[in-house]
Amino acid sequence: MSNTHQEAIKQFLSLMGNVDEQLNDTFQNMHHGYPTETLARFLKARDWDVQKAYKMLIDCLQWRIQNEIDNILSKPIIPADLYRAVRDSQLVGLSGYSKEGLPVIAIGVGLSTYDKASVNYYVQSHIQMNEYRDRVILPAATQKYGKHISTCLKVLDMTGLKLSALNQIKLLTTISTIDDLNYPEKTETYYIVNAPYIFSACWKAVKPLLQERTKRKIQVLQGCGRDELLKVMDYSSLPHFCRKEGSGSSRNRSNGTIDNCFSLDHSYHQQLYNYIRHQANLIESGRPIKQGSVHVEFPEPDPEDTKIAKTIESEFQRLADQNGICNSLNGLKVNGD
Repeated sequence: MSNTHQEAIKQFLSLMGNVDEQLNDTFQNMHHGYPTETLARFLKARDWDVQKAYKMLIDCLQWRIQNEIDNILSKPIIPADLYRAVRDSQLVGLSGYSKEGLPVIAIGVGLSTYDKASVNYYVQSHIQMNEYRDRVILPAATQKYGKHISTCLKVLDMTGLKLSALNQIKLLTTISTIDDLNYPEKTETYYIVNAPYIFSACWKAVKPLLQERTKRKIQVLQGCGRDELLKVMDYSSLPHFCRKEGSGSSRNRSNGTIDNCFSLDHSYHQQLYNYIRHQANLIESGRPIKQGSVHVEFPEPDPEDTKIAKTIESEFQRLADQNGICNSLNGLKVNGD
């Protein structure tokens, strides 16, 4: 770390020494014994500008207090059938660990439908997975690998990406804004696999809008990306949709639900759900656990995020128009025969 960066952290630590008790308590809950590393993440996200990083962190701590994020892991989504419906339509899971010990998070972007529950449940579930990663998964990895591990790898499966994904852009923008503002610099690399033409067209339009720092983190791999991913993780940690060339399906059940890390029956989701239910029982002590979603205040999207979302929308629209023209021409041909 350069002297300038060390000086920035020193200034930031000094500013944090003046925050009130409530903010300090939630900061303690958030940094898990690594305050300096946490400040460095916020500084990176604001290009090492101390004042901007300080404002970002204070806003984040206030968001955590207002929305009781410190207690979100004691609020299970119940009944279990509703949680299963969320898991079946918001395809996210932990498939294993990289050779360096970083958790590998798999996301079925193309086949997630987000249509089985209200938006609040999907946002609640997303934040719970973030918090479980930070409070349980990363500390366990740190202990196991004997070094501080604070980031993860994400493998994004684009199988099944369709123009109808446009319907989910608002929810996805909300989720990515929550991550950008409150969980910055938690992903080391994004690997994109099974990318159809529609993704390639959007990527061409979106890439120039991304910050250099973000661009460097994104790798678009050939096909299901198996060979490239095996350089950074063992076969057992590969997400199920990367396991064999040409498989390319987030809903591939060939290995059963045991290997499908999106499934509620996978060990990761079982552990996560049991952990949340256990925390709820500790707090409620014998009283029935309340049903209903947690209503988290959605932050205002960053102007850059809004611009990216608008670009994706217009690109999807352009492709839809092209598609419409092709379909009309095909129709004419058939009718003309």
